[in-house]
Amino acid sequence: MRVTFLDHSGFLVETDSAALLFDWWKGELPAIRPGVPLYVFASHAHPDHFDPRIFSLDGQGREVRFILGRDIKLRNLERRGVPPETAEKCQSLRGGEALELPRARVEALPSTDEGAAFLVTLPDGQTVFHAGDLNWWHWEGEDKGWNRNMEVNFKRYAGPLRGRRIDLAMLPLDPRLGEAGFWGPAYFLETADIRRFLPMHQWGDFAFTGKFLEKYPAFAAVTLPLERPGQVFAF
Repeated sequence: MRVTFLDHSGFLVETDSAALLFDWWKGELPAIRPGVPLYVFASHAHPDHFDPRIFSLDGQGREVRFILGRDIKLRNLERRGVPPETAEKCQSLRGGEALELPRARVEALPSTDEGAAFLVTLPDGQTVFHAGDLNWWHWEGEDKGWNRNMEVNFKRYAGPLRGRRIDLAMLPLDPRLGEAGFWGPAYFLETADIRRFLPMHQWGDFAFTGKFLEKYPAFAAVTLPLERPGQVFAF
């Protein structure tokens, strides 16, 4: 498995079975290894997760499919200038739905914000999870009832991951939340059997990972700190 951090929450994951592109809207996309299908994911319509230019990746001599959070409306694709033959390759998913692709199985989890999170299982059993904006959002100054409801929903939506082995998880570690930004990834790491954790949604504040590990040193062995866009990891 080869993983390129593109920027923010964007990653390219390349395996022997398929190439998985998640939430690319920023950063340089490297050349993708030929001979494998490309599955392009957009968790939701927020502009820091979805850019319509992803549809330009169709028609480059490889199998391409687009898997979109349900809030990215398929009926609006033509308005975005997406050709009909590309629109036919798009599938939207809401939490609780699954999709069988030729080289992967995709399970969608509900999000505590918009769209969905994606759990992808490849033919050799490798599992990759991209949380999108599924996170334990806790904002200082927000209504206590709102924050409590967020906690309850987050834990409920993350429930299907309990005990699941996940080879690579990309999880929000958002410095805007302060120490509350630690709660979401810590809960994921305590709930699922995550072998490697890549932080995301850090708004360029990569030092926040170090603060997370000071608070939760037990997760250091599985955490892969990011330092810059374009960084590559090989497993």
